[in-house]
Amino acid sequence: MYLPRFIVKQKLTMMANRYEVYALNPDGSTGQLMAFVEQKRMALKEEVTFYTDSTRTRPVFKFKARAVMDLNAGYDVTDEQGQPLGFFRKDFGASLLRSTFHIEGPGFTGMGQERSQAVATVRRFMNVPFLAVHFDYVDSTGAPLFSISRQATIGDRYTVEVPDPRVDFRLAAAVAVAMDALMAR
Repeated sequence: MYLPRFIVKQKLTMMANRYEVYALNPDGSTGQLMAFVEQKRMALKEEVTFYTDSTRTRPVFKFKARAVMDLNAGYDVTDEQGQPLGFFRKDFGASLLRSTFHIEGPGFTGMGQERSQAVATVRRFMNVPFLAVHFDYVDSTGAPLFSISRQATIGDRYTVEVPDPRVDFRLAAAVAVAMDALMAR
């Protein structure tokens, strides 16, 4: 399921992180709702299900941690029938200075990292809210898979650009939501 551009909007609530995933039209305007997700805070073993809408009656994909509270935990992304779509994990050691993720999907492996070391440093040590953050994901040859950009706004909003048609939109959306949650946004 390929989608070249979409946005992930976070809704601020007290007990859970809520996200809406929308397709972006060619003119940049917001298009169709593609998924709704609610991630409970402080879960021991992370499992996040994406639904068709806020009624949460029809699941469409999810990601689930392979281990309980592991700093280098990996996450499997599956479709509504439990079939694998891909895998990602945060590289804890490399992420001390610049957040780094590893990713796998059908026909590719790769990694993603914050584009700017300076922004990464400011984000870690100065805790500046509303700071724009940009991640680039590339395959093992260095070719772009997708990018995730957080705008400097109140309430997190991520634009996801997917130039590589091998990347299933559901895998990229799971990574975008997980990045926000794992970076404690």
